[in-house]
Formats: sequence, structure tokens, C-alpha cells
Amino acid sequence: MKFLCLGYLDREKMLDVPQSEIDAIMRECRPYSEKLYNTGQVIIDTGLEAVGKSVRRVNGTLTITDGPFIETKEIIGGAFLIEANDMDEAVRIASLHPAVQMTVGEQFGWGIEIRSLHTFESPKLKA
Repeated sequence: MKFLCLGYLDREKMLDVPQSEIDAIMRECRPYSEKLYNTGQVIIDTGLEAVGKSVRRVNGTLTITDGPFIETKEIIGGAFLIEANDMDEAVRIASLHPAVQMTVGEQFGWGIEIRSLHTFESPKLKA
């Protein structure tokens, strides 16, 4: 099974810290990330920019909106995709991520949400 792991953070708290300190924290993340990657179960790990676009249909018209899109302190700052046998194993793997291994993460509201994926395949891909 595949699981999408969403990394959350409180962006405002991180913006209050000098960039040099953030860079040092990110360097401290490397050993934890390597341990996570060494499981062989991480398919992709990526960070997300703070801004984006939303596309949806409203009253029959395609509407494009600038983001971020949620009204909350926490935003999704990154995502990673893993392969695991079940949710328990997915939680064990995601728990290796620096966001929950490093105590400094508490200061910035770092956390991981784990969701199983249901894959939809195009008929063209099944051939």
C-alpha cells in the first residue's frame, strides 16, 4: 500500500527565526532524513512552496484562486510518499522523519499526517 505523509508547520513561527538558524536546523535534519530514506520505503520526499493556485468549478465557471487556501496557522510544508504493508507500519516509517524526531520541531508546530492512497488508473495505463 502507498501512504501520503503530509508535513505541517506553523509558518509564522518559522518566519520569526533568522534564516541562518533555519539553515542550521535543516542541516540537523539530514541524519534523520537519511535514516528514513534507508528504510527503502520512501518513494518521493518533497517540500512545498508556501504559495500556489487552486482550481475549482464555482457556479458553472472554472475559478482559479491564489493560495494558500486554508485559514489556519498550520500549512502543509512538505509531503512524502511511502510504501508500507499497513497503517501501523506507515506510522513507524513516518515517525523517522525529522519533523517528529527533532525537538526543535515542537517550536515550529512540525507534525506529520499519514493517509493511505487509493489509486485511480487511466484505462490507457491498463493496456
